[in-house]
Amino acid sequence: MSAATDGPVIDQALSSFSDMMAADGYVLSWTPAEAESIVVRIDATPEACADCLVPAPVMQAIMTQALAETPYSVDHVVLPSEAAHG
Repeated sequence: MSAATDGPVIDQALSSFSDMMAADGYVLSWTPAEAESIVVRIDATPEACADCLVPAPVMQAIMTQALAETPYSVDHVVLPSEAAHG
């Protein structure tokens, strides 16, 4: 079983967070990392709310919890460069 095979499972698990991120001007996406882990990427749109994004460790915990009912885990989270240094 690979992350690419069960993309709909991951999409469903992350869907509410994807919608919330979109409301604040961010795009949430993911890519397979290793066997059953993913990399979550958050990109800012020009309308992004800079104060709305939580620090990377908090985002990692949120994404890990979102995937708790799936066979997948979060390898790491990639945030926009401004947030990663802020």
